[in-house]
Amino acid sequence: MALKPQDVYVVLKLVADGSRRAPYSCLALELVMSPSEVHASVKRARASGLLHGPDLQNRPNIAALEEFLTHGLKYVFPAERGELTRGVATSYGASPLRALIAPTGDPIPVWPYAEGKQRGISLAPLYKTAPMAALRDQSFYELLVLTDALRDGRVRERKIAETELHRRLRAVHAESKS
Repeated sequence: MALKPQDVYVVLKLVADGSRRAPYSCLALELVMSPSEVHASVKRARASGLLHGPDLQNRPNIAALEEFLTHGLKYVFPAERGELTRGVATSYGASPLRALIAPTGDPIPVWPYAEGKQRGISLAPLYKTAPMAALRDQSFYELLVLTDALRDGRVRERKIAETELHRRLRAVHAESKS
């Protein structure tokens, strides 16, 4: 069973939700996906080891997720850049990286989205509904931003994103143990 980009998208939403476990139907609404797509993503993520099994309520396997995002994501789901467009800022163009990386004169990466407020170079999101879902949940948005920096960023950007992502994942891991 091959992992799909939306599987990582769903796992990151589960990380953002922390210990709150919403039913598939609620998760689907929040992610702008169908419940069957969410269920299939959870099944594939469990099979790949990114999620623990049902006995642990499909909690993210933080160690496996850290390893995959840091070392495998950019090879399995590489960033696809496009043309100048309107959209939602991502990678080094959005928080939390925007505050940590000095801006250059280059256009920032954006997920194409007609209702977006920024203009920049298009960067295909992990899943097509990421702009809508991310704008509804700031912590989820920031995880997607960090993930995009790992997929697309230069060495310095990737290193900063990796450090920040590890910090956030470990905080979730510590919370789940208490």
